[in-house]
Amino acid sequence: MPRLYGFEDMAYRRVRESEAGGIRAAASRRLLKQSYPAITGWMNDEGYRTTRGGLWKPDVLANVLDHPAIAGCVEDENGELVETGGPAIIPLADFKAIRAMRPSNDPEKQRADQREYLVTGSLGVCGLCACALGSSPSGNGSRGYRCVPSTAQRPGGCGKVRIKADPFETYLAEHVLAELAKPEVAALIEEARAGLLAQAAALRKEAAAARRRQAKLGQDYARSSGMSAKAFKAADYEFKQLIRESETQARFLEQAKHVPVGDIPDLVRWWKHAPLKAKKGVLILFLEQVAVYPAASRGSRTVDADRVALKWRQWDAGIATREQPS
Repeated sequence: MPRLYGFEDMAYRRVRESEAGGIRAAASRRLLKQSYPAITGWMNDEGYRTTRGGLWKPDVLANVLDHPAIAGCVEDENGELVETGGPAIIPLADFKAIRAMRPSNDPEKQRADQREYLVTGSLGVCGLCACALGSSPSGNGSRGYRCVPSTAQRPGGCGKVRIKADPFETYLAEHVLAELAKPEVAALIEEARAGLLAQAAALRKEAAAARRRQAKLGQDYARSSGMSAKAFKAADYEFKQLIRESETQARFLEQAKHVPVGDIPDLVRWWKHAPLKAKKGVLILFLEQVAVYPAASRGSRTVDADRVALKWRQWDAGIATREQPS
């Protein structure tokens, strides 16, 4: 596992000054609101190289400047920054200012997706191989979803399922709005939303705990605890996987926070004008998974229960399993 740029050890206790200067320069430029491509271009021209000796890329530099260790901190289970007593390459105030410039924290700088998709993350899967569906515009530019064929970088997909986005998303909207219109269901929306957000918070805590254990693992290894490099890498990889999976699922469930509560007189009209994040939240609240199967015939535009299987979310033991609406 590569060490964090700017540090000699995995415990983030010994600063490598030859690299720390690059971090400070990059941070200064970022605070002046230079873009990451511009900063990495400058760093490469100045001779700065990554820990592996390669050229800098914008996403790699962004990850370094987003790592709490460069400000002498870690994140606690609530995502709050806590000082560790370790060395700080840049001041904490500068680190927080750089974090505040994340696109997700600046609505004015969020990019509008020219091809917005309602079904994202782990919600949509291929009915044949169970791999996640990806967005895939057709040759004429119309939106679509497909099972991405298996590659060395992304193994597993069969590549045999494709569906046009508009009729597919319309089908999903009709079904979730039919559920949302039921008085007995609408009365439980707020409670159900709170339940999913509680699950997301638990996943965040799990990821934070795993990150602390990962940091301790690095500290123990750096202190020559007798652990072999192979054992360290294997354990570190497991922590990385756990953290990634927990945080990904937490982000997925947190979309439910955008679901409105209270009476919505005209659901169809609301859906037509609702922001995409609210629509996604409704889908997440009602559906655990949407499986898409091949069309009955080539070129078919029919979207029905033979093509799309909906797995409805059960909010708690007191609510009976909802059948797929007909």
